[in-house]
Amino acid sequence: MPATRLSTTDETFEAQLQQLLHWEMSADDGLEGVEAVARDILKQIRQQGDSALLSLTNQFDRVDAANMQALERNGGDLQAALGRISAADRTALEQAAARIRSYHEHQVERTWSYTDELGNVLGQKITPLERVGVYVPGGQASYPSSVLMTLIPARVAGVQELIVTVPTPDGERNDMVLAALAVAGVDRVFNIGGAQAIGAMAYGTVTVPRVDKIVGPGNAYVAAAKRQVFGQVGIDLIAGPSEVLILADGSTDPQWAALDLFSQAEHDAVAQSILLSPDAAFVQAVADAMAALLPSMRRKDIITQSLENRGALITTRDMGEAVTIANRIAPEHLELHVDDPDTYVEQIRHAGAIFCGAHTAETFGDYVAGPSHVLPTFGTARFASPLGVYDFVKRSSVIHMSPEGAAQLADIAVPLATSEGLEAHARAAAARVTTTNDANR
Repeated sequence: MPATRLSTTDETFEAQLQQLLHWEMSADDGLEGVEAVARDILKQIRQQGDSALLSLTNQFDRVDAANMQALERNGGDLQAALGRISAADRTALEQAAARIRSYHEHQVERTWSYTDELGNVLGQKITPLERVGVYVPGGQASYPSSVLMTLIPARVAGVQELIVTVPTPDGERNDMVLAALAVAGVDRVFNIGGAQAIGAMAYGTVTVPRVDKIVGPGNAYVAAAKRQVFGQVGIDLIAGPSEVLILADGSTDPQWAALDLFSQAEHDAVAQSILLSPDAAFVQAVADAMAALLPSMRRKDIITQSLENRGALITTRDMGEAVTIANRIAPEHLELHVDDPDTYVEQIRHAGAIFCGAHTAETFGDYVAGPSHVLPTFGTARFASPLGVYDFVKRSSVIHMSPEGAAQLADIAVPLATSEGLEAHARAAAARVTTTNDANR
């Protein structure tokens, strides 16, 4: 079995765990080269706009577009794709979309205000972003589920305009992706990809409008470009390899655990699948199930590489220790294969998404449960949250001072401003007191 077997009672466990969790694209892996290429592409887009975008798209996607108009899909193209897919696929897209929309409608924030004891009205105004860009991978590596999981929360938030870029390497278009765009609702779609698509949405060109925020997964060049344009636009997150951690008490089906570990490992060779359990017999049963199932898996080579690189079956002293390690790892996906999941939900502090009970396979979260599957990875669940409606709105503080409130709060503001050496601040506050007193005479 390719996954590493570990026990917390081993003297070397801490070092082994550190090695297991370590991942980064180092300079030796080409990070500096990727960053440099992305930087050069962004510079070209910023300086040359559409001409660079057209040239780079033809070069990297191996297409022969004559002009930018040839790279834009219209609503008719999306509807045609929706008509070409099977009835079962269309139903699946529409039902998944309905569930995702229903979930995110519960996240909608409302503008609010209150009047304090001085008669001042204080509040917060919630405003949707005007224009959002969504990057969708194209070609064979296409994910219609990601289309739904990114566009629908934005639509629920009230974003006015959604711009999507989806590359078509070698001219290959994916009907399921186009159909998902039709179901989710999109305003403009461009067949561009890579760092050049990120640059076009960040800076704007004659054809591609500048957006306020860019969301969606992509390759290393896309991630590098997103890092470099942050500040010009908002971004959702810089995603690392996909992860699942299963916390098991030994009461559930080991084959289910094996399949769930595989479902994450089959993404790519650096995805991470970890099992934590105090039940040594259960851990062995999962290992046996993995060995039995692996030969029949279509993506067995990728699964094997992933498990060899970063997979582990860890035997802990008890469930308390397993929970402590889980919180330390802060996984993207945390599955609770336990008899009483609610007890453990209360103990979990860090996880992108928590899947409660053995019936709740992470796969359901990827496609149809409802919450967005765009989640923090590589331990960032310690401070980051899943993509949601709140990512597509901004909050403005609203302050309305009454004359009496201004006069009384000046007694606090003036000495504070004076202590900071900001005379104009102090005098501006004090002026409100004079004006108020004059008005009351």
